[in-house]
Amino acid sequence: IEQSKKMIDTFLEAGFNYFDTAHGYMEMRNEGTLKKCLTSRHPRESYILADKLSDGFFKKESQIRPLFEKQLKNCGVEYFDFYLMHAQNATNFEKYKKCRAYETAFELKKEGKIRHVGLSFHDKADVLEKILTEYPEVEFVQIQFNYADYEDPTVESRKCYDVCRKHGKPIIVMEPVKGGKLVNLP
Repeated sequence: IEQSKKMIDTFLEAGFNYFDTAHGYMEMRNEGTLKKCLTSRHPRESYILADKLSDGFFKKESQIRPLFEKQLKNCGVEYFDFYLMHAQNATNFEKYKKCRAYETAFELKKEGKIRHVGLSFHDKADVLEKILTEYPEVEFVQIQFNYADYEDPTVESRKCYDVCRKHGKPIIVMEPVKGGKLVNLP
């Protein structure tokens, strides 16, 4: 915890402010760690907090809102700046639709508990096209984006980027150094 406090303080002092978590991160301890190290120690307006609705933590619509409230409590905040439908792909998108996950998030936004609703994406560009066509209210997309994945046919970074631009969606970049693999160049 003390090391995390130092890291967060250094990050904020350097002018950065975006923190990303999910209920399952760090064996379900990450949200609580953020509460101890960030949200209970720094003014709410000094940071941007993103959390996610993860596939493994709900099976039906009625479970989403209680999970969300638990996430707020775990993080020690009254709202999330960004809330993402986590790791969207062709398979779990159908579950999110069936459970009305997007609709629930949009309702929470109207209630002031979410500032921006988006998604993190892990599939082909045609699936992203389908999601953004069916849910034009989505405000942003988090995609894998780095030079190794740009033309990779399994990731389709460039094509996913193009879909986001076509729909006018801002992009949050994940995997800019591909889990560290692009740091140690040959």
